[in-house]
Amino acid sequence: MIENAPVQTLQHAGLTIEGYSRAAVQSYWRIPEMKIGFDLGGQPWSFMGTENWFISHGHLDHVVALPVYVARRRMMKMEPPTIYMPEVMIDPCTQILRQFTRLDRGRMPCELKPLKAGDEIELSRELVVTVSATKHSVPSLGYIVWDRRRKLKPEYQDFAGEQIRDIRLSGTEVTEEFRQPLIAYLGDTAPQGLDDCPAMYDAKILICEMTFVSPEHRKEKIHKFGHMHLDDFVDRRDRFKNELIIASHLSTRYHPNAVTRLVKKSLPDMLDGRLKLWL
Repeated sequence: MIENAPVQTLQHAGLTIEGYSRAAVQSYWRIPEMKIGFDLGGQPWSFMGTENWFISHGHLDHVVALPVYVARRRMMKMEPPTIYMPEVMIDPCTQILRQFTRLDRGRMPCELKPLKAGDEIELSRELVVTVSATKHSVPSLGYIVWDRRRKLKPEYQDFAGEQIRDIRLSGTEVTEEFRQPLIAYLGDTAPQGLDDCPAMYDAKILICEMTFVSPEHRKEKIHKFGHMHLDDFVDRRDRFKNELIIASHLSTRYHPNAVTRLVKKSLPDMLDGRLKLWL
């Protein structure tokens, strides 16, 4: 395999989380079992086969690899990918791809789909993605991937199979939909983006930013520019119901050893062992 960009890997609950994120450098993630990725601040060669991407916002460290990804798939004769992004990004990204078509003299085939908070995307019969607003210095979105199943309504649990069949044939709905949040992805955001979408706290796996960790960095200023601080996690420790919390997008001002030391000082139990620093 060609190694042209850093990738870390972690497995949890039958899912593989792959990616890398560093503030102002590059952010990209994918869940191969779901055939989806989040953000295109870089494009590892191994990620090329993932065909559905959700972009959180338009900063370069989250979207700069868009033309590379599209061109590589075309070069390898793969189907055009589908890339979801905030609706304000559609026109600029379309223009960027057109200009790269002129430079590269090769087509940039892909489908760019606009999103806004409250939208819902059906990826398959079992997987649904919901869109929520986040708070950053530019328009930005967060995403939750849900497992969707239909189960027999409680009032029919004790009915025989033939009875259920007859009720269904009469036109009565005997099942109801149940959803479980599997993956939550925040991108860059102030704490408001987390707090305004309570399901983020319930997802099995939460991928979120922890850009700043030093007590010298003031939370008020950090929040103003749409980022989170270690103290925001401490303040919310009782709200996290997630099985795994991935804290990423650390500022390049910090050495990884300093990050580990400061986080373990404030959260010595690492949120009951659920907090994973993506360094």
